[in-house]
Amino acid sequence: MTETGIPPLLDGLRVPTPDELLDGAVVVSQPMHTRFRGTTVREALLLHGPAGWAEFSPFPEYGPAESSRWLAAAIEAGWHGWPAPVRDSVPVNATVPAVAVTDVGRVLDSFGEVPAVKVKVAEAGRTDPAGVDEDVARVAEVRRLRPRAALRIDANQSWDHATALSALRRLAEYGLEYAEQPVAGIEGLARLRQSLAAAGAEVRIAADESVRKETDPLAVARAGAADLVVVKVQPLGGVRRALGIVEAAGLDAVVSSALDTSVGIAAGVALAASLPRLPHACGLGTVALFTQDVAQSPWIPDAGRLVVRDRPVPDAETLTRLRAGEDRQRWWHQRLRAAWSELT
Repeated sequence: MTETGIPPLLDGLRVPTPDELLDGAVVVSQPMHTRFRGTTVREALLLHGPAGWAEFSPFPEYGPAESSRWLAAAIEAGWHGWPAPVRDSVPVNATVPAVAVTDVGRVLDSFGEVPAVKVKVAEAGRTDPAGVDEDVARVAEVRRLRPRAALRIDANQSWDHATALSALRRLAEYGLEYAEQPVAGIEGLARLRQSLAAAGAEVRIAADESVRKETDPLAVARAGAADLVVVKVQPLGGVRRALGIVEAAGLDAVVSSALDTSVGIAAGVALAASLPRLPHACGLGTVALFTQDVAQSPWIPDAGRLVVRDRPVPDAETLTRLRAGEDRQRWWHQRLRAAWSELT
């Protein structure tokens, strides 16, 4: 254990060599229905270990140190497995990217009926009044189309304090369940939370980037910067480590996807199924954003839930069809080796 009470990466678990990890590995390139997080194609390096298939897919801008946590999660998944679940299904939310209002219905329909909807706002860091107006209109359309769904927004820490305060006071009218990382940093979240309370705006704050990008994720709880935390298996270094972070923080958690394939979603489901408490729907329905998934049975929600089941197995023909070019295979192999050096 570290001084914060969070287990270190791969605490006591064997780390395979790069050659072991890359034996049978394949990089896939999955097109998306709609631009999401600035991308229309998601690449992932799929690994095959003795415990099953695993995913290593840090976003392209992440360096070796940050990517090493994603590699730790893949090693846990493929070579060691996960803790036993305490529930047999997990509720999930729909995710609406920063699309035009006219496209909101199409996106929602791809998820079917769900208990909650997360709406992306502040696309590309827009803090201008017109951008906020578009965000409010998108949220209003989701509320119109899904009047009974729990509604949350995610700004990916793009708003400044003044914009976030103004926008959230407007968005509070639509009954937000919470606002995910509206501003950057722990101090920024704490200040915004205080300002919202002073303004009488009842909006709960969820920390995402401030949990996984800080040296000490528990600083969020100590600073009173959030009401709950959003946790993602790959960026936090695996299911066991994420469980330790949630326990040490003492806050309710929402498990979310890092835009994973079904192989990566399985790790998110394993985490959500292992949490002692799960009061909120999780952001694990994002396979619906891809035009095609790698698995024989993609992990798509049914009636707003993902059933805890055997891991998805990539389909051989689909892997061949989605296989990235040789230059991308080499790029990802080099990336894994760099992350492995940091990890070890």
